[in-house]
Amino acid sequence: MDPNRIDDPFSFPTILINEQICRQNIHQMAEKARTKQLIFRPHFKTHQSVEVGGWFREEGIDAITVSSVKMADFFSKAGWKDITIAFPVNMREIEEISRHAGKIKLNVLFDVPEQAEALALKLGSPAGYFIKIDVGYHRAGVLPDDFKTIDAIISSAGSELLHFRGFLTHAGQTYTAKSKDEIIKIHGNASEILYRLKQKYIQKYPGIIASTGDTPSCSLAEDFTGIDEIRPGNFVFYDLMQLKLGSCGFSQIAAAVICPVVSVYPDRNEALIFGGAVHLSKESLTNPDGSKNYGLIVPFVDGYWQSPKGNDYLVSLSQEHGIFRTSSQWARSLKPGDQVAVIPVHSCLAANLFRNADC
Repeated sequence: MDPNRIDDPFSFPTILINEQICRQNIHQMAEKARTKQLIFRPHFKTHQSVEVGGWFREEGIDAITVSSVKMADFFSKAGWKDITIAFPVNMREIEEISRHAGKIKLNVLFDVPEQAEALALKLGSPAGYFIKIDVGYHRAGVLPDDFKTIDAIISSAGSELLHFRGFLTHAGQTYTAKSKDEIIKIHGNASEILYRLKQKYIQKYPGIIASTGDTPSCSLAEDFTGIDEIRPGNFVFYDLMQLKLGSCGFSQIAAAVICPVVSVYPDRNEALIFGGAVHLSKESLTNPDGSKNYGLIVPFVDGYWQSPKGNDYLVSLSQEHGIFRTSSQWARSLKPGDQVAVIPVHSCLAANLFRNADC
């Protein structure tokens, strides 16, 4: 591609999605849910795309997960009418949440009684709620043996318009697991916790379900005993982190950021790309030698990224700058004006940054 063309679509950092790979990922996870007789409510925070959402529809998906009220509004306007907001209720958005409950089948999350009490007072239409359970990630949620808080949430959600849907978790500690066996162990523990809670409350609240959603567990596990619903999101694109965890192969990665090479520094075996933290985030992995890895540089040829040629990792990111190590012969042959693909460490963050970019 001629870098001097004014219609060059990759003259600045641009996220690129491989539709075929993305559709295969969607089909495989949907088929797994069907085989395991699980409700499949995919998380749309990764792609945040109406077009990609349509590919889920083609697999028969009609219920989704989002991470914010704003995202619920975006996808409800795109025709999605059964949405779970998998983020504890922000009490400053109560009125907006209530408005959405009047338009769609809405589920929300509580992990403190105050949230339930506030929404119960304002709600004018039916809505469902899950209680968020902390199964070890310690980001949000009620500890599984804190029955006092669980009962207080249920009591505070006493409005006849609020319906208890069950218990929900995200075992995010799988993202820092050291092996596939550790991921399976975390998944099994989370499943057992949710199952025990469901059994404790189901007689009083028939129909409640257990819902879990991390991509490593949903990709690798085969035993979903005790689980009724899965909500993975990152699997739609996968990324370098999932590759390192063993959740996917390189051929399943469906998103990359295409960046121009700006400068080459052969004396220090490094090169500069136009592509920094505002495009990729500063999330990193640790290489075997202890250095930071902010993304993997691979060839970009005829509109497609290729398999890695070596350990050509981004070693430094600032706002717009990305420095990568030219470890392979291919990388050392690059010239200013060439284009490369960056496999992001975390595709959710890269996609979100591009969605919100103003450049």
